[in-house]
Amino acid sequence: MISFLRDYLFTMPVLAKFAVGMVMLVVIPRLSRRVHIPATVGLLLGGVIVGPYVLDIFGKVRPIADFLAELGKLLLMFFAGLEINLALFQRARDRSIALGIATTVFPLLLGTIVGLSFGYGVVPAIVIGSLLASHTLLGLTIVSRLGLGNLESVTVAVGATVMSDTLSLVVFAICVSIYTTGFSPVGLAILIAEIVGYILLVLFGLSRLGAYVLKRVENEEDAYFILMLSIMAIAGVLADAIQLPGIVGAFLAGLAINASAQKAPASLKLEFLSKSFFIPIFFVVTGFLIDPIKFVLGIFDDFFLVASIVGALLVGKWIAAWAVGHVFGYSQNERLNVWSLTLPQVAATLAATLVAHDTLNSGGQRLLDDRMFNVVLVLVFVTSVLGPLLTERFASRLTADKHVLTD
Repeated sequence: MISFLRDYLFTMPVLAKFAVGMVMLVVIPRLSRRVHIPATVGLLLGGVIVGPYVLDIFGKVRPIADFLAELGKLLLMFFAGLEINLALFQRARDRSIALGIATTVFPLLLGTIVGLSFGYGVVPAIVIGSLLASHTLLGLTIVSRLGLGNLESVTVAVGATVMSDTLSLVVFAICVSIYTTGFSPVGLAILIAEIVGYILLVLFGLSRLGAYVLKRVENEEDAYFILMLSIMAIAGVLADAIQLPGIVGAFLAGLAINASAQKAPASLKLEFLSKSFFIPIFFVVTGFLIDPIKFVLGIFDDFFLVASIVGALLVGKWIAAWAVGHVFGYSQNERLNVWSLTLPQVAATLAATLVAHDTLNSGGQRLLDDRMFNVVLVLVFVTSVLGPLLTERFASRLTADKHVLTD
């Protein structure tokens, strides 16, 4: 019966398969909200169900879906950079930088130690640590709803995203390059110089050029729309030229035009299209890679690895929030709230994991194997649920008259 159903679904006309995909993008986020799980997790689960290991609707060779997913991955990182509130970062710059460095370094070190302890090489272990270093601000809507958006501790946590995402992606990019081309002191020095030059070129050169050309077409939404995609593509091509992952270029491109394009009408329309179509497709297609039987068995077989990775994240982010909060005189609830805001691992973590899983060295070995890929998916699920729940709990204890920043 199941075999018959799979054969029937696989032989459906292309338009019928397209219709199934569009229905998924509409229905799954709404079902996810009803059962109180993040839409990201729901889309991943939906991808597992329709993927090659269950219903196999779209098959194993799907160039169009893979291209749309690749574009969705780049747009996910592009808007991660574009949506960062640089005004909030500037209002508490020094403290945001301090928290950003701390919330990057401690999870990075602990994640690396866990990777080494479970038999991974130095470079893959550092990549594992870098995946834990970034965070996605899933809880920000909660603190905003509670009227706590101007709390200094919240502002600092938001500003720290600039540092943590950038630093973690730079570490990740260095590791990818070393893994694919080999390590040498001279090569590493050249690579770091190239990365620094690339970051300066994008954040200062491309940002000014982008602001100039976008200003020239600010009344032509179609041209503005295309130019934003072009800027993202140019940053990605420049990243490829020095063997950096395209997601690094997309993120930096978003940061580069953040001030000039964040609230532009064409930018809002591109954001709408990305978040309603391309980015959800990325999560669904990522679900295609998951074999549910191996995934579940892997959780039990690698329970200590899963527990260690999740524990490294929880402890690393807690140490950073506690240490920095103690120095700045934050209350216990403020520290806990900062901790909860920096827990969710979704956007940068998932995009980087997929790149690492697809990265091969000269011997054909993956940078991150299937085992770690499954572990990271568990991490994404646990933290995307746990983080907002803890934010709801700790934020509700705070009062809006403590450590409030003024314009």
